Order: sequence, then structure tokens, then C-alpha cells
Amino acid sequence: MITFLSGGTGTPKLLQGARRLIPDAEISVIVNTGEDIWYQGGHISPDIDTVIYLFAGSLNTDTWWGIKGDSFVTHEAINRLLPDAFMSIGDKDRAVHLARAEWLRGGMTLTQATKRLCSHFGTDGNILPMSDSEWTTYVRTKEGDIHFQEYWVRHRGNTEITGVVHVPKRQPPATPEVIDAIRRADAVIIGPSNPVTSILPILSCIGVREELAKKKVVAISPFIGDSPVSGPAAQLMKTMGFKPDSTGVQAVYADLVDLFIQDIRDTNLVQGSVRLDTLMKSPDIAEGLMREILSHVS
Repeated sequence: MITFLSGGTGTPKLLQGARRLIPDAEISVIVNTGEDIWYQGGHISPDIDTVIYLFAGSLNTDTWWGIKGDSFVTHEAINRLLPDAFMSIGDKDRAVHLARAEWLRGGMTLTQATKRLCSHFGTDGNILPMSDSEWTTYVRTKEGDIHFQEYWVRHRGNTEITGVVHVPKRQPPATPEVIDAIRRADAVIIGPSNPVTSILPILSCIGVREELAKKKVVAISPFIGDSPVSGPAAQLMKTMGFKPDSTGVQAVYADLVDLFIQDIRDTNLVQGSVRLDTLMKSPDIAEGLMREILSHVS
């Protein structure tokens, strides 16, 4: 039984390889919800949906978001009416957002809504939101705080930021399902996701760090040299006072991790790390990386 901490696209790429080696029913994925947003009447939970679509075999792996082959008729019509709209949402993807919004407004928890979506898509993986309480990630700019999606999707990360904050300020409790998934795991893998906005929100959920301290934990750096494989991790790491490289990532996770993995091409060596090919350009590479990880935790 392996439990992953996931967000963005890095960890889903690793999951693509893991699913070739481990039955879906033996995989649990604790997913970041800090980037969730209410948008155009729907509730978008991008990191959750990426994992659901991956397990369902319907993920658009060209973009690593949305449903492959989706149409955009509604999006195009809305954009003519609301030209300030900044997120491109496919029709089938939008249906998921709208259904989840209805369920949440009706009193369902995010965990319950996610379970219903997994059932709808026929997925066997145990896909879990980190919390049923909202804890939304904002970045601080000179003009004020903006939602992470505004920063990354509308502005493409080309906005000077001075901090990362969460609303509300009080840390959310991890769900009982999350705690159970950690307790039952033979190992916990922190995937190569953005440490600041994908993984730290999960680690901030009350109860998570305490449970991880009892388990064998593996972390994979999303950096090769001074640059992340994708996304805005470098700028965010600097803003939080960490070096934007694998040494900074190791510092973020230092008190939790038993095995730290960095890429064979990485020029910033972390003492005691294992060097593997982490640049998952294909499912075969992802499978090879996952096979190596399992050999170290078995």
C-alpha cells in the first residue's frame, strides 16, 4: 500500500508509472486543494480532477489538465459574453465542476463529492482531498492578494510577488480518510510537485506531519539545477525564503523525509540523496523511476 502526496502535474506523471506496477486499489493519493476556486458557477478542484481523470484514462496528457478530446463550445460562448474570463474549461470538465458545486452547496463534503466522482468515472484508486475545510492559496502582490489561479493562469506567473498566504488563516484539519491513508501505507511518497503551493498545504493540515513522522517517507525534487521541471516553483521558493533548487526542497521537507531523490542531471548535490532519472518525458521513464523508488522502500 503506497500513499502519495500530490499536486500540479509532477506527481500525476509519477502516478502514471506507479499504476503500471501497483494495483489502483493499493494506491492512495492525498491531493492538494489549496488551488481550488469557485468559478463561473462551478467549483474547480484542479489537482483532484487531474488525478481522477488520470485514473479514469481520460486525462489530456498533452496539457496535464482537463479531459482529452473535450469540446469548448460553452467556453467560447461565455468568452463572448464575459471577455475577462481567464480559464479555458472544456464542456465535459465544466460538467464536473458544476456537479461538484451542486453537491457542495447541498451539504456534501469535498471528500464525499470526490468519492462520488470516482464512482462515476469508475476509478479504483483512493483519491482524497487533503481536507474538507477550505484553505485557499493566495499570493501577495503590490496591488493586493490574488488567488493562485489568477497569478498562474491569468498572469502566467509574470507578476512580482512578496508572499504566499492562505484564507482562512487557521490551518485546516486533515480528514479521517487522509489520516487513515497515511497510517495504512507501507511508504508515503511526496511527488515532484511544487513544494510551496502543492505540498506544503497538505503538510499544513492538522495531523498530517504527526502521522508522517511515523512512516517511511520518500520525496522527489521537482528541480533540476536552478529550475523546476515546470511551473512557478522557483519564484515561490524564493518568496518563502528557500533556495530555488533541490537543496531548498530538501530544507522544506528535512524533518520528514527518510529518502530524498534528485535527478541524475542535477548540479546541486544534496548530501545523502539518491540520484535517478526524474525527468518523466514518457510513461516508460515514469515506470522506471517508480520501480527504483519501490526497490528502496521494500
